[in-house]
Amino acid sequence: MTAIADSPPSLRAPQLGKSGTRILRGVIGAVALLVIMEAVSLLGIVPESLLPSASQVIAATASLLVDPVFLSDVGATIWAWAAGLSIAAAVGIGLGLVLGSFHIANEAASAAIEFLRPVPSVALIPLAILVLGQGAEMKIALTVYAALWPILFNTIYGVRDVDPIAKETARTFRLSQLGILTRVSLPSAAPFAATGIRISASIALIVTISAELLAGSAQGIGAYILRTSSGGGDTALVFGGTVIAGLLGVLVNMLLVGAERLVFRWKTDGVPL
Repeated sequence: MTAIADSPPSLRAPQLGKSGTRILRGVIGAVALLVIMEAVSLLGIVPESLLPSASQVIAATASLLVDPVFLSDVGATIWAWAAGLSIAAAVGIGLGLVLGSFHIANEAASAAIEFLRPVPSVALIPLAILVLGQGAEMKIALTVYAALWPILFNTIYGVRDVDPIAKETARTFRLSQLGILTRVSLPSAAPFAATGIRISASIALIVTISAELLAGSAQGIGAYILRTSSGGGDTALVFGGTVIAGLLGVLVNMLLVGAERLVFRWKTDGVPL
């Protein structure tokens, strides 16, 4: 025991960090789910037409990754998602700076915000189709509406968290109110806004695909799933499209977490995201 404890670090067995442990547990959970799914299909507990085997889903997923028609649908979804999220970020951060800095403006807008915020974006699909049609404009509008709120509220909280002494110091240097917003409030609230964007990214992707699926759009992952599932289509391909949608969400979250840690390293050191 003493020899092991006193051995140099280079000779000790490597240990996984917290991130590695989470990834390993996630992989184990995914493999276990695939094994259960394969067993249920092989044993005939659920008809294969309703639940294909894991091997069929994996094969269908692999085929979709090289299918140009499906990849064009993925591109349409990503474009609508990115456009909606970008507009929501611009509006949410700008509006959050104003509402967080001016108490009168926040009180004036609070009634409208509290009325609109609880309305589910999916419930607005019929109205969006009526006004904007079934094209990309409809998906982008719904995505903006759904993604706006986390960014807006996180920015407001970030602005209110700014040190009052920093604002007073900026005033002693005769900075205008606009200068205080851009040079003091915005940098301090940026990590909060980035967290809001990361949360909204997943919401925006869900809403974009849901709008494509429920509104019968011509392009997108949701449109592909709808086309494939109609008329007794290939269930494995439907599952494959769903798996790729989930993987896309995981990839987006990983990229945003990495960007957040890189840009705001001074804020996130020692704090798991």
